[in-house]
Amino acid sequence: MTVSHEVGTPQPRQKREFFGSRNMFILAAIGSAVGLGNIWRFPYVAYENGGGAFIVPYVIAVVCAGIPLLFFDYVIGHRYGGSAPLSMARISRWLETIGWWQVLICFIIGLYYAVIVAWAAMFMIYSITGAWGDDANGFFFNDFLQMSDTVAFTGEFVGHIFWPELMVWVVTFIVIYLGVNKGIAGANLIFMPLLVIMFVIMVVQALFLPGAMDGLNALFTPDWSALGRGEVWAAAVGQIFFSLSVGFGIMITYASYLKRKSDLTGSGLVVGFSNSAFEILAGIGVFAALGFMAQAAGTTVDETATSGIGLAFVAFPTIISQAPLGALIGVLFFGSLVFAGFTSMVSIIEVVVAGVRDKLGLTRQVASLVVIVPMAIISLLLFPTTAGLYFLDVFDAFVNQYGILAAALVAIICVGWICGKLPLFSRHLSKLSSIPANWVWILFVGAIVPLALAYMLYTQLTKDLSSVYGGYPPEFVAVFGWGMVIALVVVAIILAALPWSRRIDTGFDEAAEDAEVDEIYEARLARERDERSATNGTEATS
Repeated sequence: MTVSHEVGTPQPRQKREFFGSRNMFILAAIGSAVGLGNIWRFPYVAYENGGGAFIVPYVIAVVCAGIPLLFFDYVIGHRYGGSAPLSMARISRWLETIGWWQVLICFIIGLYYAVIVAWAAMFMIYSITGAWGDDANGFFFNDFLQMSDTVAFTGEFVGHIFWPELMVWVVTFIVIYLGVNKGIAGANLIFMPLLVIMFVIMVVQALFLPGAMDGLNALFTPDWSALGRGEVWAAAVGQIFFSLSVGFGIMITYASYLKRKSDLTGSGLVVGFSNSAFEILAGIGVFAALGFMAQAAGTTVDETATSGIGLAFVAFPTIISQAPLGALIGVLFFGSLVFAGFTSMVSIIEVVVAGVRDKLGLTRQVASLVVIVPMAIISLLLFPTTAGLYFLDVFDAFVNQYGILAAALVAIICVGWICGKLPLFSRHLSKLSSIPANWVWILFVGAIVPLALAYMLYTQLTKDLSSVYGGYPPEFVAVFGWGMVIALVVVAIILAALPWSRRIDTGFDEAAEDAEVDEIYEARLARERDERSATNGTEATS
């Protein structure tokens, strides 16, 4: 059992917030999982890795890696009842560094996520005016981003990006300031239904475009030979890993806001398969639109298919300019990006706020100010500038590959292998949930997931060490790529060494927790027996 390292007279303990219901938690978790990667990354990843055949490794990755790791995050947050650093510290004091590593990963991602949401908001307006004219590529890079030829901080701000991004930060602050129920759950209650409605309408509209079936055939025609390539399976794991918001503190934080009597595995299955269903829907909508674009241009889908920023801000504006009711498609598509990006951004920033709040014993309101104001200032200094895309590209590539993947691998090894917590976690999950997490779950989390993550890290590291990322100047990548990755670990170690507020108890009584879980479990069994008896009695009377 880990004991608190604080001494002196204890102060009043900080009260923890909880989601009003399990459904609110599920909605918030789906809001975090369904983000930009579902819309602009999955369709192209599937297309590039076997088309229809990719569904096989993708589904296997969901079942064997994504959902088991989701359960892993859930049980840590729910059992230890804290932010990522506090939950890790309650497992064992030396694990706190991993929690801060995850917080800092969210810090970096949050910085650039805001500007992408701002871009999407502006392009939603541009969809009505057709601001990009006949050259979507030139408009985005030259007129909108006003990209500098110099890959370095320029200090030249782009006003039509700066002000929308500032508004994104203001709205994010308000949502997080209002708390778990009024803010986070409330925002997801509004934005998630809007996202689904808008995106479904956009997909249906795209399906009726000329050439839509060509796009769908290109996406879903299976290349079964792809299943023999290791990189295809790694791509499947990578896609579900990044899209489910696992491995970097989000689901630990959200699960810590769950009440004690919560169905963890049942909730996880709903979140996992809802996320996958949205990705399939996105693939259908995006490739139907790309099929139209290819037919209109007299080219093949292979020549028009792309992903990420190129898909969203170059290919889709081109489609919008040519398609019937293109303005409506644009509003629906970019509106979907705004809502998906914003709900994910809220979850990302909440990880940082929760970590700082727990460490310093602050109220939510003060922690929101302490965290979000400096983050907004840094973000507004870097990204709405003529060099903003360069920083975004390098930050995103390195924090995902060597932040999220590496932190998840280290967490599994340290918590699961060294501390040997997986059997304990299995019992916790099974006794509180409708679907047991038995030895199969332990095998997936303890063996299959770390092997897959290690393989992905090795292949990516080999690739990045053989050439300079993106063709950028080596010193730029060294500072803002590799340097940032190293800095995250160093700062995490420093933060973990700082003392906790006396309002926070880092001690944890595993035996008391097990006794409470057993009590909940026995009460559930008794209730089920009573329900069966009542049912049998009614049938006998009939």
